[in-house]
Amino acid sequence: MAASELHSSAPAIEVEHLTKVYPPSIRAVDDVSFSVDQGEVFGMLGPNGAGKTTTIKMITTLSPPTSGLVKVFGVDARTHPEAVRSTLGYVPQSVSVDSDLSAYENLLVFSKLFFVGSKDRSERIRSSLAYMGLADRADDLVKTYSGGMMRRLEIAQTLVNRPRILFLDEPSIGLDPASRLSVHESIKRLKHDYDTTIFITTHDMGEADDLCDRIAIMDAGRVAALGSPDDLKKSVGGDVVTIKLARGEELPAIPKQMALVSNRNGSTVELLAENGDEAAPQIISFLDSKGIATESVSISRPGLDDVFLKYTKKHLEDSEDAARANQSRRSFMRHAN
Repeated sequence: MAASELHSSAPAIEVEHLTKVYPPSIRAVDDVSFSVDQGEVFGMLGPNGAGKTTTIKMITTLSPPTSGLVKVFGVDARTHPEAVRSTLGYVPQSVSVDSDLSAYENLLVFSKLFFVGSKDRSERIRSSLAYMGLADRADDLVKTYSGGMMRRLEIAQTLVNRPRILFLDEPSIGLDPASRLSVHESIKRLKHDYDTTIFITTHDMGEADDLCDRIAIMDAGRVAALGSPDDLKKSVGGDVVTIKLARGEELPAIPKQMALVSNRNGSTVELLAENGDEAAPQIISFLDSKGIATESVSISRPGLDDVFLKYTKKHLEDSEDAARANQSRRSFMRHAN
């Protein structure tokens, strides 16, 4: 089957009852179902061992499922893997470009690997570099690039193959705020200009909130929650009341009708309340009645970290995945420098 035979009206990705079992009986992915619309920016969050990477490997035909179905633009990924692969681009978490080659040479190697015809090769390379704002540095060695430029080059590399779906693993990994913003703008342009479907895995809650139309939160091989960032935050319910206790004070049990304790970090306590404006005075009065001194109180709407906490019972930055991401960030910056 040729890539041109993919169904233009079908969802970009359809996953139905997808399961992956590793010997002896480890269920890395357990009956997962979701779909990704064409032109959507779809995010996947989850702690270490949640099944994110295994799910992506099955979608991209790198690993066969134990059971279940994956379709890409309506085509079965198991029976027509070549057609599916021709539609995909992938930017890994770790550095994927050769710093001892120029930007043009990196894209030239990539275009040959993906069988871009010699007639179209140069034009595609030049246009991809120009689109990512790297035309004036095309002949410079990548080792002279900043971290943000290197990440944009990796995205340019995938564009040579004209992917209809782009997988980005930690797209702003290791970047300073200005470079991070530049990469985010590039991702938004890809969606707007080419209607590219983009699948992101990230540990950056702000990134997920800024870029993703919908987010799937995975835990223990299952999709624990799925929805738009706003809908997921609304699902937490109410407000977050943050109280800073005076030094040495212990938090007593808060009556459930007032609020639920969601997290404690030293003397700072976060509580979930249906109505923060009403709950905060009640909580302070309750603490006063117990002789507990407080230094400050604030009220905010729930964020994605609160959503993650609700559905996985842990903070994302506490997971081993986050530690590995930080290690990759350090590796990325060593290459960039």
